[in-house]
Amino acid sequence: MRRGIAATALVASLALAATACGGSDSGSDKSDGPLTITWWDTSNATNEAPTYQALAKEFEKANPGIKVKYVNVPFDQAQNKFDTAAGSKGAPDILRSEVGWTPAFAKKGFFLPLDGTEALADESKFQSSLIEQAKYEGKTYGVPIVTDTLALVYNKDLFEKAGISEAPKTWADLKTAAATVKKKTGVDGYWGSTQAYYAQSFLYGEGTDTVDATAKKVTVNSAAAKKAYGTWQGMFSGSGLHKADTTADAYAHIQDAFVNGKVAAIVQGPWEITNFYKGSAFKDKTNLGIATVPAGSTGKAGAPTGGHNLSVYAGSDKAHQEASLKFLKFMTSAKSQETTALKNSTLPTRDDAYTAEVKADPGIAGYQAVLASAQPRPALPEYSSLWGPLDTELPKIAGGKVSLDKGLSNAETAIAKLVPDFSK
Repeated sequence: MRRGIAATALVASLALAATACGGSDSGSDKSDGPLTITWWDTSNATNEAPTYQALAKEFEKANPGIKVKYVNVPFDQAQNKFDTAAGSKGAPDILRSEVGWTPAFAKKGFFLPLDGTEALADESKFQSSLIEQAKYEGKTYGVPIVTDTLALVYNKDLFEKAGISEAPKTWADLKTAAATVKKKTGVDGYWGSTQAYYAQSFLYGEGTDTVDATAKKVTVNSAAAKKAYGTWQGMFSGSGLHKADTTADAYAHIQDAFVNGKVAAIVQGPWEITNFYKGSAFKDKTNLGIATVPAGSTGKAGAPTGGHNLSVYAGSDKAHQEASLKFLKFMTSAKSQETTALKNSTLPTRDDAYTAEVKADPGIAGYQAVLASAQPRPALPEYSSLWGPLDTELPKIAGGKVSLDKGLSNAETAIAKLVPDFSK
């Protein structure tokens, strides 16, 4: 998953108006020529897209009767663009759908159920939790192509200079480590994010979440959640703790500081592995430390399971759907996922793609180790949208513009409107 990635700005000017969608419009298809399917890919245009484009070409060579019209759509625009396109019967045949979008679009009837199709012929090879996240009301609407979670990433050299031999296990440990790093090296030890997705781990650390999907209750303003966000708020003040950045470019500021050795630790996902290695601090890849996010007072630690599925548009005709299913099988095969991992340093979704060569990348090996602690999202189509109100309120709280109680109360009110059948 991408959360506020500055790199999407590089492709924000993409002219989508010129892209003919493959759904009900066959575009350049001819009765005596290859059938064209349109794929909206939401991967990073600079670091990841070239690999997917090359794989699409390989698919075409293996399937001369099918052409793939590749369109790279900025991640932060794709959900709304697809929603609009599908509602007007003009969506692409295939979407690289963030795991949170998948059940939401399935609920609207935009995605084709994939159970029993060619696309899921290797279902048993995939991590079962990722298949579960692609389901809605018992049916599967996506094939996992890449997965991720958050981890505490740290600069081993700075930690060593500060006399710290292992990654902090709790948030309290991290505060202590940050102060030590500052004292011994002059560099801040930790810089936290004000984005809701990154704050989610604090909720897990207190055994709670924004909502209790089973009890159908909004819990973002519960005692446990207040304790979690209180810990989160406390990570912006103190020796070695960088103050909250509430600007629009905060993500880029934090990332740049970490890769260039100006801060010793941050919480980040594997989609930035290639960018870590481009920084001056990690020319030696082995200097990158990766550990499970710190635990809360309950002793629990973990972060959301993210990633992307490939899904097929339900509005496409039968011929386009059959070609799309064949494409999904190819793109999510062990061979294709191995290629993607080696080129993009992303995490495969099936165990047989974690070959020795793939695991030789310390970034991939490190993140694979923390996947076991990742928390699957509840089967709630609205779940991903619940971070929206928090993305409004958390920067205000971190910046001192509203109190923690007021900010969480505001978020609770906004979230309750998104899940009107939930109680407070």
